[in-house]
Amino acid sequence: MRDRDGPSTWIAAATGFMLLTHCGGAAAQTAPPPAVSVMPVVSREVTEADEFIGRVTAINKVDIVARVPGYIEQRYFSEGQPVKTGDLLFRIEQATYAAAVAQQRANLAKAKATEANAALQLARSKELVRNHNIPQATVDQRTADEQAAQADIMESQAALDQAQINLGYTEIRSPIDGRIGLANFTVGNLVGPSSGALATVVSQDPIYVIFQASQRDLLDYRRRVSEPGGQKGPIPVHLKLADGSLYPEVGYPNFLGIQVDPATDTVAVRAKMPNPNGVLIPDAAVTVSVQRGSPRLALLVPEIAVSVDQAGRYVLVVGADKKVELRRVSVGSEQGSNVVVTKGLREGELVIVDGIQKVRPGQLVNAALASAD
Repeated sequence: MRDRDGPSTWIAAATGFMLLTHCGGAAAQTAPPPAVSVMPVVSREVTEADEFIGRVTAINKVDIVARVPGYIEQRYFSEGQPVKTGDLLFRIEQATYAAAVAQQRANLAKAKATEANAALQLARSKELVRNHNIPQATVDQRTADEQAAQADIMESQAALDQAQINLGYTEIRSPIDGRIGLANFTVGNLVGPSSGALATVVSQDPIYVIFQASQRDLLDYRRRVSEPGGQKGPIPVHLKLADGSLYPEVGYPNFLGIQVDPATDTVAVRAKMPNPNGVLIPDAAVTVSVQRGSPRLALLVPEIAVSVDQAGRYVLVVGADKKVELRRVSVGSEQGSNVVVTKGLREGELVIVDGIQKVRPGQLVNAALASAD
């Protein structure tokens, strides 16, 4: 019987292994170049800008308080709704204050009647004193009585005015346009001047954004303004929201701090922003972009094409020979999804935006233009 593990079996196995190794090597040598997506370096007009972290601040913020004590009789708003100046927000029970007004009106009427009688008595006294029927002292006393009656009228009128003011305070109205927050007291609660805020109204449009600028930024701005043909007029301020989207409205600075914060060596700058749709919410953080200089032509590449290593920033360029070249670059400001390149590239060169991890410098690639989206 023939041994299955004899020399002939080993020779056949070795031959098959060599064939497989040869075929695999051939396949590796003929593998197609890796596919990458590229985009051309483009030249566009851009405006350089500095970016800061800002905080949205309401122009007006008012705590609504009760100016007279009483029980809340009715609330006239929904929490969070827009309100206008003069809108009725709360009503405090009015019966006590209405009664006080009626009482003061009666006191005023009584004072007027007393003054009218005093005036008549004085007129009679003046007639009698001419005939020597009464002494001059009586006339003097009745003159004083008439003047005292006039003073009583003034006092009663002031008391009536105060009573009417207190009655008016039972209707609590919004002093500004804005949005009203949560109600801190419900109907039926006893409130007064010491109760604190019944609710808070915050103005919405326009609105402020405050950010901190370094002394270097301020000196650079003043230098640009003072140069012949330099930047004139107010500086446009743009915002980037928390989700990275650009805020559509443009604002302008309207206040510069009068002293430097010694802890940060910065100065507060305040910009006034339109907020017609209420997108900007007080106390929210935003990215503030302040224009630096006039528009100019610059080279742009997609931000995703720029990589960083220990030596700095670089991009991978696909040349006319379809080979990858590592190119060191210097970059400027961001322009949306693109970044300004100040050194290292020429207009029209193709940079890799997808497939960077799959290739290395000097390697042949199969490049296709990426979608502009």
